[in-house]
Amino acid sequence: MACTTGTLMAMAPQEDGERPVATIVVPARNEEAAIAACLDSVLAQDEDRLQVVVVDGNSTDRTPEIVKEYATRDPRVELLHNPRQIIPVALNLALGAARAPWLVRVDAHAAVPPDYVRRAVEHLRTGQWGAVGGRKDGVGHTPAGRAIAAAMASPFGVGNSMYHYGSIATEVDHVPFGAYPVSLARQLGGWNEDLRVNQDFEFDYRVRASGHAILFDPALHIDWECRQSIAALFRQYRRYGRGKVRVAALHPRSIAVRHLVAPGVVAWLTASAVTALRRPRRGFAGALPYVLALAVASALSGRSLPPDARRWLPPAFAAMHLGWGIGFWEGIAENRRQWLRTVLR
Repeated sequence: MACTTGTLMAMAPQEDGERPVATIVVPARNEEAAIAACLDSVLAQDEDRLQVVVVDGNSTDRTPEIVKEYATRDPRVELLHNPRQIIPVALNLALGAARAPWLVRVDAHAAVPPDYVRRAVEHLRTGQWGAVGGRKDGVGHTPAGRAIAAAMASPFGVGNSMYHYGSIATEVDHVPFGAYPVSLARQLGGWNEDLRVNQDFEFDYRVRASGHAILFDPALHIDWECRQSIAALFRQYRRYGRGKVRVAALHPRSIAVRHLVAPGVVAWLTASAVTALRRPRRGFAGALPYVLALAVASALSGRSLPPDARRWLPPAFAAMHLGWGIGFWEGIAENRRQWLRTVLR
């Protein structure tokens, strides 16, 4: 249930002209190729009263030097160091350093339009929302990358994750790179530093569990550089699937149908493969529905892609589904005792 407007407004510090309106947090590690474009988009906001905190996770490239160059030119930019190198620690360091009433996360390999921060803050100021986020549009630079971006914008690829393709503002269970009242984030204890992945979903779950609603607004447009190879995409989704098990063990009610479809597909295809060892036709028949669905979704999603990218769509969809599903089963195996306790509650 969403909190009342009065509750959130009472929690939020009062804005004044002596401090920033919003603290932008940018976790970064080895992002020398992307960090300049990210900071350019943040510093070009039409709301210029900003504190921009880049939290570097012990980069081995020129990321810290680039950020320092920006900080020399623009006093709004600050650099913090994150020796533990994981995102929830970076977010908590920025939360502790925040001087503004609103916290807005921007990914290091993302760019946002000039009205992004202003729109997000306007939503938060109403007191109706505990978090606000926008649509994450993948940007591909290679043929495979363009196919991956298309797959991530397809319901066949991501289920009902509205922030990948939604076009209507609506209440959701999770948003990418959310904007939050600083006071609420601090009240919830920040992000869970035991989670290397899925910490953003877990935090949003706690936002909702504390009685606050989350808004998805597609007008908050995020250009996000997706993975540019099928292998990298598979590894990414495998981590996501494995991490989801840990979040489910912490919060069993956070599991949605979309989280279980890929593990189900992996189990079904594995059973079909085992069957095919003795009965090839039956095994092939078992796998056929997924193969046909893959072909249809690829044909529909590939209509706007150039020919050199279309051929990468089936492997992109398969990498997402199989990566997540395999990672999920691996997560259960790694955390079987905790998982059993969760199931038997």
